[in-house]
Amino acid sequence: MGRPKITVVGAGNVGGTTAQRLAEKDAYDVVLVDIVEGVPQGKALDISQAGPVCGYSTRVVGTNGYDETAGSSVAVITSGIPRKPGMSRDELLTTNAKIVKSVVTELVSRSPDVILILVTNPLDAMVHVARSATGLPKSRVLGMAGVLDSARMRTFIAAELRVPGPDVEAMVLGGHGDTMVPVPRYTTVKGRPVSELMSKERLDAIVKRTREGGAEIVGLLKTGSAFYAPSASAVAMVEAIMRDQKRVLPTAVLCEGEYGLKNVVVGVPVKIGRGGAEQVMEYELTADEQAALEVSANAVRDLCATVDRLMA
Repeated sequence: MGRPKITVVGAGNVGGTTAQRLAEKDAYDVVLVDIVEGVPQGKALDISQAGPVCGYSTRVVGTNGYDETAGSSVAVITSGIPRKPGMSRDELLTTNAKIVKSVVTELVSRSPDVILILVTNPLDAMVHVARSATGLPKSRVLGMAGVLDSARMRTFIAAELRVPGPDVEAMVLGGHGDTMVPVPRYTTVKGRPVSELMSKERLDAIVKRTREGGAEIVGLLKTGSAFYAPSASAVAMVEAIMRDQKRVLPTAVLCEGEYGLKNVVVGVPVKIGRGGAEQVMEYELTADEQAALEVSANAVRDLCATVDRLMA
């Protein structure tokens, strides 16, 4: 038996960095797929050539097709277009939905047991599209947003309190972006609730900054969006699956009654292991948190109804 195969679709900044981080684990074969000729091949070669220096011997293959992806255990999907100036949300939605539908169909036809991790935006709607297109069980179609959002929140709290980032645990629920629902009661520093360590005003400011975390980076970079933290977050999910870690990570999955939410993809705490999204963990929420989560879920519902209409 060789190493398990992980496919990354989309060789842009997020995809390329995800492939690099996976190669550095020295535990997988990595396949990098992109429609642009030469780009995945060039990045794969570059990552391979870093191996002798960094101490890994990962086989990295770049390709413009899907045959090399056959037998993948997990696929991380980063392909899609970023929103361009003057582009409506619906245009972005339709374009990326078509891309994701085609990608997941190609992947699943060659790797029937694959677990899909979606990174393409709008995230929650893309998980819905991938599920509809493949008919895979909900445990095998996951969306990466909560790990990133909670990492941003942990970073800001750590900086504010001058403590190490890994000592901060944070939980965020809901959609990725404006409707994100942080849960301060489950946000702790070495086990102490963050509310004991900073004022409500400071915490509210951090929550606002977390919600706008992606936009803040886009505003600074001008010509692109975040990729170091998103790729790290996707790889944390891959590792949780491949190493059967049973880690509880905020993940966008289909809810079927959990938190009172029916048939909607939304970010919730999920136990992740070799079976993918193995169990939605139900935390007790305050009335305000529950209401905010429902607002978030309704926003995703509207988006999914729109995408279904546009794709019909």
